[in-house]
Amino acid sequence: MKTIVICSGGLDSVSLAHMVADERELTRLVSFDYGQRHRKEVDYAALCARRLDVPHDIIDLRAIGAVLTGSALTDDIAVPDGHYAEDSMRITVVPNRNAIMLTVAFGVAAARGDQAVATAVHGGDHFIYPDCRPAFTEAFATMQALALDGYADVRLYTPFVHRTKADIVTAGQRHNTPFAETWSCYKGGALHCGRCGTCVERREAFHLAGVTDPTIYEDPDFWTEAIARKHPA
Repeated sequence: MKTIVICSGGLDSVSLAHMVADERELTRLVSFDYGQRHRKEVDYAALCARRLDVPHDIIDLRAIGAVLTGSALTDDIAVPDGHYAEDSMRITVVPNRNAIMLTVAFGVAAARGDQAVATAVHGGDHFIYPDCRPAFTEAFATMQALALDGYADVRLYTPFVHRTKADIVTAGQRHNTPFAETWSCYKGGALHCGRCGTCVERREAFHLAGVTDPTIYEDPDFWTEAIARKHPA
């Protein structure tokens, strides 16, 4: 099945791209620049596209991102430290981000004759990101079937929507994902900070999967403190 992968350059989407390349016909990667402070992630998506030898579309959504205010990812608001399961992480929500990106990607797929759009939303995202939840992805797939009725038949592929990030690490390892060539940190510094929600979740996922984490973190031990707060004794 000819499949587009929405690829941010993060661990989840790069692992998905490698999986799709092995199991389906990967036709291209689509990335989005929405003015995110960690835009360097797109460079890692470009690395992935070159490695897998597929085209890479970088779609400029900065004008849209500029009006989706109130998020630590697009405004001058500090990215909080801690685990995703903490209410403080809600400040990292960009309203309707995934809904917008998926809509554009479905348009690209329909225009280019692709049969599916794959996205790496997973169970760990459900707590704070409503457009990562199964109810959303199921409704979105129904909406797109109506939007493209009689023009194209494009399916939504979400293999991780009921899985954990540790499951993604396991799948990524199985499909030879070079984890060191992925970017997760929301702060976008020279190294992964080790303290923001994505860094903590990334480090925890490797631990739970029993896979060596090749990532260099500025604070490599903070994740244990964040996990302890999440699961107090």
